[in-house]
Amino acid sequence: MDNKVLVTLEFTPNPNTLKFVVNQPLAPQGAANFPEASKAAHSPLARKIFEVPGVQAVLLGSNFVTITKSPAGNWDILAEQVPQTIQKHLQSGGLVFEAGWSFEKSGEPASEIEKKIRRVLDEEIRPAVAMDGGDITFAKYEDGIVYLHLQGACSACPSSIATLKMGVESRLKDIIPEIKEVVQI
Repeated sequence: MDNKVLVTLEFTPNPNTLKFVVNQPLAPQGAANFPEASKAAHSPLARKIFEVPGVQAVLLGSNFVTITKSPAGNWDILAEQVPQTIQKHLQSGGLVFEAGWSFEKSGEPASEIEKKIRRVLDEEIRPAVAMDGGDITFAKYEDGIVYLHLQGACSACPSSIATLKMGVESRLKDIIPEIKEVVQI
């Protein structure tokens, strides 16, 4: 079996992020967002990526890594060093996450509406957003308002509000008429 790690670069709609697709699984479910190096204590891979000059944030998805460039970062350096760092770390047997670390689990859905929201997010919206190097997670549903976290390429993308309002909000309202609005927190 060939265990060569291949990493390919993909551009995202966010001009401050790049997505690196890896030919092997990284995150067991969803995505793990590390908005700064100090938050990456439980991810040896994320810590290594933060060592590349110019990396401001890291999102580890099912088979991709999205990095956000710091204002002082250089795209040429990042586009060369990030995939090399990922390849070297994984080929040497380095862990993506430390043993025993688990993704934050949301509580069980409190209502039928919440169950429907989570199903649409997980089955339709999150896979589409992951294609652009981001992730959207459910925070809460309250008084007709859905609160979501946007991560990775989505977190500061110029088109994130349009995606949230025209895409996510429209789709959720089509399925669940009780929804009045979708907001980012």
